[in-house]
Amino acid sequence: MSIKETFFVNGENLLKKIKEIIAEGNVTKISISDKSGKEIMSFPVTLGVVGVVFAPIFAAVGALAALLTECKITVEKRKDDTPPPSDTAKEEGTVIEVK
Repeated sequence: MSIKETFFVNGENLLKKIKEIIAEGNVTKISISDKSGKEIMSFPVTLGVVGVVFAPIFAAVGALAALLTECKITVEKRKDDTPPPSDTAKEEGTVIEVK
């Protein structure tokens, strides 16, 4: 089972946020949509992939950032089998706005 999180970012912070999300390590898929919800780009994130493989993706995301003023990033993460502590439990579909 997976958890989906949505982030709203402006174009200049898009690449930075994508790199942060990939660095977390438990991400399986990232989708980028414009502010109206139309999906522009979607790519899987595989375990053990070296940074050289992400270079073309980062270049494409950088080009998108120049064109978009505001966008939505949807991140699909693997749900661990062990439940998180109750004080830090995450709800599915959490929306976080980053400006």
